[in-house]
Amino acid sequence: MSRTDAKVATPRRHRLSLVERRSIDYVPLAERHGKVWHLWPVWFSGDAHLATLAAGVVGVALGGNFLWSAIAVVLGSALGTFFMAFHSAQGPQLGLPQMIQSRPQFGYRGALLVWLVALIAYVGYNAFNQILAAQAFHQLVPAAPADSKLTIIVFNLIAVALAMLGYDLIHLAQRWVAFIMIGMLALFTAGIGFRAGWPANAFDWHGFKGVPFLAGLFAAASYQISWSIYVSDYSRYLPRDVSVRASFWWTYVGAFIGGSWMMLVGTVGAALDPALNVAAAMQAAADAAMPGLGAPLVFASMLGLITISTLNFYGSSLTLLGIINSFGELRLTVGKRLVSLLLLALLSMAISLLASNNFVKAFETWLAVLLYLFTPWTAVNLVDFYWVRRGHYSVREIFNPRGMYGVWNWRGLVSYAVGFIAMIPFFSTELYRGPVARALGNADIAMLVGLPVSALVYIACCRSLDLEADRRQAMEADRGLDPDDRHSSR
Repeated sequence: MSRTDAKVATPRRHRLSLVERRSIDYVPLAERHGKVWHLWPVWFSGDAHLATLAAGVVGVALGGNFLWSAIAVVLGSALGTFFMAFHSAQGPQLGLPQMIQSRPQFGYRGALLVWLVALIAYVGYNAFNQILAAQAFHQLVPAAPADSKLTIIVFNLIAVALAMLGYDLIHLAQRWVAFIMIGMLALFTAGIGFRAGWPANAFDWHGFKGVPFLAGLFAAASYQISWSIYVSDYSRYLPRDVSVRASFWWTYVGAFIGGSWMMLVGTVGAALDPALNVAAAMQAAADAAMPGLGAPLVFASMLGLITISTLNFYGSSLTLLGIINSFGELRLTVGKRLVSLLLLALLSMAISLLASNNFVKAFETWLAVLLYLFTPWTAVNLVDFYWVRRGHYSVREIFNPRGMYGVWNWRGLVSYAVGFIAMIPFFSTELYRGPVARALGNADIAMLVGLPVSALVYIACCRSLDLEADRRQAMEADRGLDPDDRHSSR
């Protein structure tokens, strides 16, 4: 078996198995299964957890009132989810995880730039999730320390165990968490308008402040667009005849409602008592909405925190295997996927156990910088899929180090670099604030610059690409790829 064909293993008719057998390799049509509506609970639960609350706090923390901060959250979530949801259609069409699809734009090894950033982000987010889980458990069981090592270890083990089981069980867990969270959030929403003691200016239309509004809007948008590196990991087993429209809307609805709803809980908590931490703010806001609701809502949100940590472990495992594959032959087995998960679990757990308060704050700032690094990638990846190549790729060539996409693809790399550089004056973090950001009162609108600049530069660079020859070469390379494929192109 050749190196390329090793990633396109013999198809097996789908049957539900306890442990997923595939990783970064192509999912044959015979193994495709599931319903497109299954996407909404994956992304509703992906957003409806404790970590999402922080994005809803930004506007109020900077002096905005509840009304305008809530509007900013909803608009920002709508904007960021728009780009994120378009990645969902790539899964059914290509049958591949999200990050491996970067090779046609950036090259066989050129894609490593974004993969390394994604891996750091995955591990970092999980370290934060574990610290946040310990704080939340302390809210439920005050006798447990807020930095309990036992809580962190148990939380970590549950999340990685679910990731080991894989795709089908992750989808099932996300559906259960979604139904639980919808019930909890509905109770919260029904009670909050009647029970809470709102500040006097909370609903004042004349209380608009530009800087808090923009900061809240783009915090929500950036948070939602950061999911782009995950999306097709959880749609790649769907049948290939799932339409772009269907996959987009089922993903969009779940992520937008789950994200904006949970961020608004954070906005409410900050408006009522901005001094509390995330878990305490949620519990206080829920108890204000309906006495006794706080603890159940925190517990339900912890379930969401477990499953999003599972998604982080799962995605980081696929990314790590892709990185290793870029440097040499890698025979894909269940054992290698499980070993990669164990290594990543140990790494994130070590970070969370050793982290000091100062380290956590510094690393949180660094993760904000990592989000900037995803913005040009999202633009290039989406433009290539929907505008330039229009979904016509060769799966075999994606795994061919000497194939048609090259080792280093200058078009994607140049577009990425130009888009990132264009964003620098608009950066607004504790590490660096650009001149434009300072002029806007530290509001961060870098995403609005990076997306169009990277997209336009990539389109210009691709004018020299012979798309007809590219399509013919892709079709020829994938001839006989899948015995159940009756179409001549991908």
